[in-house]
Amino acid sequence: MLLTQEEEKGLSGEYGEALATAYRILISIGEATNAEKLVPIEWAHVSGVNYNTIGDSGLEFLKKISMDGRVRVTTSLNPMGFDRDNQPDLSVEFIKKQGEIAQAYNKMGITPTFSCIPYEIMALPGEGTQVSLAESSAAVLANSHLNLKTNKESALSALASAITGKSPYSELRIEENRNPQIEIINERELDNELDYGLLGYFTGKTIQKSCTGICNVSDKSEMWNLKSLAAGIGTSGSCGMFRIHKKSDRSIEKINYGETEMKEIRDELNTAEDGQVITFGSPQLGMEELCKIQTMLQNRKFTRPCKVFCPKMVYCKAKKTGLIESLQRSGVSFISDACTCLTPLITRKNYDSIITNSVKASYYMKTSNKISVALMSLKSIIRKYTT
Repeated sequence: MLLTQEEEKGLSGEYGEALATAYRILISIGEATNAEKLVPIEWAHVSGVNYNTIGDSGLEFLKKISMDGRVRVTTSLNPMGFDRDNQPDLSVEFIKKQGEIAQAYNKMGITPTFSCIPYEIMALPGEGTQVSLAESSAAVLANSHLNLKTNKESALSALASAITGKSPYSELRIEENRNPQIEIINERELDNELDYGLLGYFTGKTIQKSCTGICNVSDKSEMWNLKSLAAGIGTSGSCGMFRIHKKSDRSIEKINYGETEMKEIRDELNTAEDGQVITFGSPQLGMEELCKIQTMLQNRKFTRPCKVFCPKMVYCKAKKTGLIESLQRSGVSFISDACTCLTPLITRKNYDSIITNSVKASYYMKTSNKISVALMSLKSIIRKYTT
């Protein structure tokens, strides 16, 4: 890779060991992806926050790199294991080490958003800006809907980009790689967020290329539906971007998605007919979704415990409007700073099965937490589990 003199100095350790480590990470990735150079970024989003996920080795790495590592661009942070203001009954060791992880990120100058939907709570850079997002569904949505440019970054590469302010110029950062070479032809009516999630999961599982086209989907879909589509794609494969096409491109390969394909995906993810607890928030919910739930509830009450995961900033905004109290009267409890997939509050130790409308949560509950999932749309959940 061609490096500038400043980048060479950073790599040699002239500006500290953290910066040198960050450059070594990026150059290794750049060489593996045939990048010719590094390019500046204006925003990074870092994952690797939950102690359950990164363990002692991850914590020790963060402690070491935070000794002299400081971020050079605006940097947001993924969810952790629990709510800072409502600490649950977790082990003293978990809470202590989760706190040490948060302190290390804070020391580096990272904004403690503890959110997987930073695009809903932070000011976004201009269209076409290079960014570095480690959260898979956020990366897909940023490329596809927010007109930003990022690869699907790892926790390490996004942190290295935050510290250097640079990323390898490869894959989806190059304009010509953002044109689909294959299309998904949707043959179904998409009525709700679950339909979009199932289409996304099929797309990510089927398309291993960086960018895919999707036909017969409205280009004016609601944000919740697009979040669900992006989360499905980000969960099941390496595809990092979709483009919604009004007309199919006759010159590229096509794959049909109809009732048969939808049923196969649903059967894979739906592993229970019922569940002990309802969870919403993978990705976390924003204001639009909280309002939608309230509207659909019409003052009815959930007959099962219902946990909603949302960013602290969204929770505080919703509280000012009375939305939080309204939903709490319907039996909703809120957990900020965490999400369904990462929190140790939703584990096999606590539950055998959950009810959710999220394909992302379904996948991780099944594969990581060994919990069965009853997968259904928000509308179906409210119809079946409220009085």
